Amino acid sequence: TGVSAPEGAPAILETARGLSVSAGLQCPWGGEREKAMANEIWFTADTHFGHGNPSGEPPSGIIKHCLRPFADVAEMDAALTENWNAVVRPGDQVWHLGDFSWGDHPKWLKRLNGDKHLIKGNHDKSAERAKWASVSDYRELTLEGTQLVLFHYGMRVWKGHRRGAIHLYGHSHGRLPGFRLPGGGGCIDVGTDCWNFRPVNLEEVRQAIAALPPVGFDVVEDGTPEG
Repeated sequence: TGVSAPEGAPAILETARGLSVSAGLQCPWGGEREKAMANEIWFTADTHFGHGNPSGEPPSGIIKHCLRPFADVAEMDAALTENWNAVVRPGDQVWHLGDFSWGDHPKWLKRLNGDKHLIKGNHDKSAERAKWASVSDYRELTLEGTQLVLFHYGMRVWKGHRRGAIHLYGHSHGRLPGFRLPGGGGCIDVGTDCWNFRPVNLEEVRQAIAALPPVGFDVVEDGTPEG
């Protein structure tokens, strides 16, 4: 359940979903997932809780900026919360890659399942005062044998990109397409606008990157060996 993009969405909304017509790249949008196991790890970004128009007023904030299919901020916040709690169980780990809410982090944190970690975005001014499991500007993880590089902003190259590392980012709301590198690595936007307004797990990330067109190391780094 939960809110997804409407039928016949305008072209600009396709861009917000991650579609780059010129490059032929598209960020996945929704889809069914298998039942989550206990203590699963999830990734998301750019929820922007509380950032939109009150009921009865013209679209504003993130609803207007990304053409989110919600009438007002109350509807958006309710859908984001419902979709989050539909996949994340108590005890799961959630890595949020920035721009969590329009202020008032504690208000939203207590409504959401999971142990929540924040990679700070440009709108997370009150993050240090909230009860996050951890707060970082940048983080590296190893999960199921895969090295992950977590940062709010999308990077062209990252630590381990020649050795299969995956870079997860947000900030761009689907407008910065990901790509697949030789050796199984790649990068992808895990922002909520790209994933039917819900967190995503590593298996979904891997499948999405595998479906992206390949890009050679020479394209992303001009042939410069990784340090």
